Amino acid sequence: MHLRHSRSWTLALSAILFAAMIFSANIATSPALAGEAMHKVAIHVDSSDPQLQNMALNNVQNLNKYYKSKGETVQIELVAYGPGLHMLRSDTSKVKSRIATMALEMDNLQFSACGNTHAKMTKKAGKEVVLLSEATNVPSGVVRLIELQEKGYAYVRP
Repeated sequence: MHLRHSRSWTLALSAILFAAMIFSANIATSPALAGEAMHKVAIHVDSSDPQLQNMALNNVQNLNKYYKSKGETVQIELVAYGPGLHMLRSDTSKVKSRIATMALEMDNLQFSACGNTHAKMTKKAGKEVVLLSEATNVPSGVVRLIELQEKGYAYVRP
């Protein structure tokens, strides 16, 4: 009889320890507790149309406001390439003051500029095309969007 109780006790203890390991693993990988954004969004801009660029910036602000009101975090990355790179050019951007303000107000926002497009525009201009200080140059806008989606970012194209 003593042996049967010992096995039952061992099985029960093993089950409890297993459940505790699963629970602690879930806590450790929870985005909110691991310091990661609970929500991640990639916004794609490939148009030089200021109306579309403003719509993309409206999307950024609305997303940020919505998740903030729910007490949740969101990481947003706006990726511009092709004609959309004009959004992040210091000489042609029609939304640069808005970008500057948003970059100061939102530490969860990144602006990524396509390096391929930047190189082509620089070559065509015959001089270095200067990007806004808020922009981060990435090798390829398309590749960046793929990488973000592979990391679990939702994809939005206004």
